[in-house]
Amino acid sequence: MACVAALLASPALLPFPSTASYTASASCSCRLRLRPAVEGVSKKRRSMGGGSGGGAGGSQPSSSRRDRGLAVDFKESQVADFDDLEEDKFLNAVVKVYCTHIAPDYGLPWQKQRQHSSSGSAFMIGDGKLLTNAHCVEHDTQVKVKRRGDDKKYIAKVLARGTECDLALLSVENEEFWRGTEALHFGRLPCLQDSVTVVGYPLGGDTISVTKGVVSRIEVTPYAHGTSDLLGIQIDAAINPGNSGGPAFNEQGECIGMAFQVYRSDEAENIGYVIPTTVVSHFLNDYQKNGKYTGFPCLGVLLQKLENPALRESLKVPSSEGVLVRRVEPTAPASSVLRKGDVIISFDGIAVGCEATVPFRSTERIAFRYLTSQKYAGDIAQLGIIRDGNSMKVQTILQPRKHLVPFHVEGGQPSYLIVAGLVFTPLTEPFIEEECEDTLGLKLLAKARYSLATFEGEQIVIVSQVLAHEVNIGYEHMGNQQVMKLNGTTIKNIHHLAHLVDSKY
Repeated sequence: MACVAALLASPALLPFPSTASYTASASCSCRLRLRPAVEGVSKKRRSMGGGSGGGAGGSQPSSSRRDRGLAVDFKESQVADFDDLEEDKFLNAVVKVYCTHIAPDYGLPWQKQRQHSSSGSAFMIGDGKLLTNAHCVEHDTQVKVKRRGDDKKYIAKVLARGTECDLALLSVENEEFWRGTEALHFGRLPCLQDSVTVVGYPLGGDTISVTKGVVSRIEVTPYAHGTSDLLGIQIDAAINPGNSGGPAFNEQGECIGMAFQVYRSDEAENIGYVIPTTVVSHFLNDYQKNGKYTGFPCLGVLLQKLENPALRESLKVPSSEGVLVRRVEPTAPASSVLRKGDVIISFDGIAVGCEATVPFRSTERIAFRYLTSQKYAGDIAQLGIIRDGNSMKVQTILQPRKHLVPFHVEGGQPSYLIVAGLVFTPLTEPFIEEECEDTLGLKLLAKARYSLATFEGEQIVIVSQVLAHEVNIGYEHMGNQQVMKLNGTTIKNIHHLAHLVDSKY
């Protein structure tokens, strides 16, 4: 067996993270945790808990109710007083989801972990489709759904999955499932203190559950299952495991979002989160436009607030507006028009405040990230910037962020290469979490989370372990180290490494 000569090294440290708000929430002294609310799943690799996703599409049967599109509107006479919600037909649009998962084994990438099951909720949105959370159907091998008051389960298929927004689109081909059903009608973004009712199938029973509360806060929120900060609705209604994927209604019986996670800490309770219909609509429109989910775009920059007057003066920023560009992702389209030290003062004509906020509704402000999340991949953004004291206008194309260390593995199964007993695999967030970040090698590798890809397709390739053999005597205990070069050639990714091995040997 051929032996590979490789140069091993640890990745370089960067002084600041790429997503400060996510890091801050994860390291809070009150040990707060965002947890997806799905019943019956225990995931070793993610302290936030959650369910699991993957699947294939399928053709949809025709129906008088399902030929109106993904968001079926009710006639005004059909929206009854919310006190009679349990008697209304649209409560029957909420179904229970049963999922069987088989997750990859990132430490032994040629095999999978043991099969396990979970349950969650979903609801009908028209056109023969259901909507649920992505974490409810992660790494799925079988998805079944059951209607309220029925004892029969129907096979469902996953058509699309958005990990960053924690949404998944399902279809059911069996015509019998859709008989007598009506889809939910989406409502607008609620206001603070509006009443909200969460419907789903949480633990503690098999029948539908209804809990009530009020809207406590609306802001850009870290999504526990995803990699992005998107708009979220905070409510004080109880959200428990199994509620994930269930709708939240306003007093008019309109669906204003989907329950998806809770906030855990020693100092707070009854804090649940709902994905608003603006995020849901973005996901559905993306799928309809592209035939698949492409993701929420970003600007591809790391920003710093400009609260300090001395800093603004040194950058020649005359007013208390704008945010400082700390770095630009080399692979982002913005790298051709923005540079470190620029100050962004407007986005599509909307002024950006010095605390990285923008106007929201009539009297509120919200994080700057909200504006980019309203765009789609490939959209153009007009930016007003100050560079060396001079104001100018530039424009850039927005694209989804590509992480050097991905938070989710596309396709579900990690890539790997075994040569001379050395197991090579790309570094991913699931690998770090599964293999225990506290080990010395992984502590160093974990710093790469905040590194940026310098070219398309770049990966951090590591030796995860060595399978003992006479050809690798003396190297049996080597593991969790980055492979920088093979016989003097810098390694770009796992496929490049395989090509180098094949061409050499």
